[in-house]
Amino acid sequence: MTQLNTAALGALGNLAVLSYDRTAVTPGIVHFGVGGFHRAHQAMYLDALMNDGKALDWGIVGVGVLRQDRRMYDVLSGQDHLYTLVIKHPDGTLEPRVIGSLVDYLFAPDDANAVLDRLVDPATRIVSLTITEGGYHVNQVTGELDTSGLEADLEPDAVPGSAFGFVVEALARRRAAGIPPFTVMSCDNIPGNGHVARKMLAAFARLKDPALADHLENEVRFPNCMVDRITPVTTDGDRSALSEVFGVEDGWPVVCEPFTQWVLEDDFGGVRPPYEEVGVQIVDDVEPYELMKLRLLNASHQALCYLGYLAGYRYAHEVCQDKLFVGFLLHYMTEEGTPTLPPVPGVDLNRYRHQLIERFANPEVKDTLARLCAESSDRIPKWLVPVIREQLAAGREIKRSALVVASWARYAEGVDEQGEPIEVVDRLRDKLVERAQHNREDPLVFISDPDLFGDLASDSRFVAEYTAAVRSLHEMGARATLESL
Repeated sequence: MTQLNTAALGALGNLAVLSYDRTAVTPGIVHFGVGGFHRAHQAMYLDALMNDGKALDWGIVGVGVLRQDRRMYDVLSGQDHLYTLVIKHPDGTLEPRVIGSLVDYLFAPDDANAVLDRLVDPATRIVSLTITEGGYHVNQVTGELDTSGLEADLEPDAVPGSAFGFVVEALARRRAAGIPPFTVMSCDNIPGNGHVARKMLAAFARLKDPALADHLENEVRFPNCMVDRITPVTTDGDRSALSEVFGVEDGWPVVCEPFTQWVLEDDFGGVRPPYEEVGVQIVDDVEPYELMKLRLLNASHQALCYLGYLAGYRYAHEVCQDKLFVGFLLHYMTEEGTPTLPPVPGVDLNRYRHQLIERFANPEVKDTLARLCAESSDRIPKWLVPVIREQLAAGREIKRSALVVASWARYAEGVDEQGEPIEVVDRLRDKLVERAQHNREDPLVFISDPDLFGDLASDSRFVAEYTAAVRSLHEMGARATLESL
């Protein structure tokens, strides 16, 4: 058995390893939120460039700001920041590759100054983010900054503790030193993620220094992008398979599906890696691709996860090998999601929809429904509620979307159809569960939260479809409710 580290690379003959000299790689990107998705996606594209002898001055320095990031720091530090990316093909084939584009990892609670030094360094030309949908502190109703959780960073002369705090403080220091600002590249599943990052960071900066906020709005570039690759949580079984089949001990490998897509707006403040040379789609307008992904892939994940869980399934592939659920998903995508989309250049949407089902049905990925059901309060308002609003405004079909919202409300009750407890994972868990537990006596209680649903509870057509769906889920269960459609 070989422990993964730089010295061991020459001994790993049964899996692909990097072909470049990592001592020649210098940092150019600082990334907040080093999780599975970043390592299966953005870091992978840079590693591919480096294997072609390019972008060696674009090494990634990861930053963890949360206490739970300590584990990632410990694991990566013990492996010289190398890790294994394992592509899981539907036929059971595993395709592992060692990734070396991550050259350092800083744990901010231990040394905030080290993070700031790296951010202020002129060599840092891009700061990228995968900080989850909730990490942008957007009030879902007003669309303005919600300062909850940012109070400490707003204190005078505060030592940064959040991604927002670090980015804004670093931009202030660069401005004072005459160093051009870095580009901020959001890679989270948010419509207009670059626009949202600019707006929220500028609002945060304005509370500290209005002149800095003006500088951020006028001088800092925030490209939009769409990112796509299903990346489930790494399990002990994944670690064991890597060691047993390939003889590699990796404390935190990443597993993912074969499919990957990155559509990136060419809006950078200076030079950037030649991403297009490894398959990234560089475009002038990301929005059509972004809406396609959010309203078909992401919203379909929500369409399958609650209903699937209530029906007794625990993995996405189980749901998408059931013809009843597949029919429901395809009808949602065709009749409700797709009509809200603008034309998507170069994409056959019918093929895309069926390809999504094939991806979801990959039995090797083993994407858990619990993962897809988590943090729904950050997902449903961004991915599905806009579909409902557009469909209502146009007088089109909403019954499947209404059922998805109803299934979330039923799931949030915290007990499945067999009477087993459901662990609801959400930043608003207590409020959601408390509301959901009154679904039977007050069918509108769950959707009466304006922070999540706006005024949908006052739309008679939506209310009729939603309440009928809630009643059916209680009286008939998830499977019979789908059959009744």
